[in-house]
Amino acid sequence: MSHSQIFPTPTDTRTISAALVRATGEPFVITDLALTGPRADEILVRVDAVGICHADTQAQTGALPVPAPMVAGHEGTGIVEEVGSDVQHLKCGDRVILTFDSCGGCDRCRSGIPTQCREFVNRNFTAGARPDGTARLHLDTNAVNGSFFGQSSFATYALATERNAVAVSTQLPPELLAPVGCAIQTGVGTVLDVLAPPPAAPVVVFGAGAVGLSAVMAAAATGHEVVAVDTKPERLDLARKLGATHVVDPARADVTRAITAIMPGGAPHVFESSGAPVALIAGVEALAPGGTIAVVGTSAAGVTVGIDVVDLVNKSKHIVGVVEGASRPHESIPRLVKMIEDGALPVHEIVTTFPLEDIAAAIDAAKSGRVVKPVLLPH
Repeated sequence: MSHSQIFPTPTDTRTISAALVRATGEPFVITDLALTGPRADEILVRVDAVGICHADTQAQTGALPVPAPMVAGHEGTGIVEEVGSDVQHLKCGDRVILTFDSCGGCDRCRSGIPTQCREFVNRNFTAGARPDGTARLHLDTNAVNGSFFGQSSFATYALATERNAVAVSTQLPPELLAPVGCAIQTGVGTVLDVLAPPPAAPVVVFGAGAVGLSAVMAAAATGHEVVAVDTKPERLDLARKLGATHVVDPARADVTRAITAIMPGGAPHVFESSGAPVALIAGVEALAPGGTIAVVGTSAAGVTVGIDVVDLVNKSKHIVGVVEGASRPHESIPRLVKMIEDGALPVHEIVTTFPLEDIAAAIDAAKSGRVVKPVLLPH
């Protein structure tokens, strides 16, 4: 096999269709952009599905510090069409799931904890370009941020690297694979690998969105009693369908009292995905002595909460922030795909598809609660 067959010559640029935010606070608009060819360490992916996640809309509104003009999207999946000359483990034709970016060289990455990468915030949010400062995307002669989560996959094509692209062999439809790169990875990974409840230990899940419901599915699939907390009755109904044994609506009951009525002495394991400060406070209050709350939900950057420090200390409570389920993507993503294939994670119950050009309707459907996990189909 010739070298050119292994590493096809990259095209200089190609025109792609993408959901562009021209300035922070402006809506997503479908626009033709120029995408550079893959560098030596990059792959070109033909995106056939990409989930919409809370971080995408936070980037668009400015709640997270992401430079514009930009293309968001960080739950992409698709087929590799070109590979750079330094790419070793991916080839053209591979189905890949895209996930968060990491540097691969810092002490945290070398220790096998890429979610704690020293460059995590820069590479996934604030940089807006490759590490060398070059742009992946352009509108006419103007640079566009095409490096959101190392992928910017609200587009027909995206560039990524081997660090944030995981090959999978599966017959599952793309719309069920896309959310694995963030929402499912976060929910399932945090329950199984961070909280890691012992057999029969109960788990409380605050927030019945895509991440929270992934946590519910994971806890239920591994035989745990699950309490789901949310303000939307239809989401609580879905949580029950996915395995929750109890539900609590904060609009109808005092959350801490309701949880302690179910679990006398408090909750040993709490998962907070709503991003609401009041939910975080309630979750800490509901903890049993020695209990742990894993916090994955965020609101705007800089938001703070008040915690009773005496209660925290005297009851030896643990609060831990978790990024992407503390995942090692090349290990965790194939495991998650297998769980979906086996029926342990009924992801089809939370996914609704939309064409890329209907991104505004998809976001509105998610914000209204009509849809749990909207997934865009760019092709």
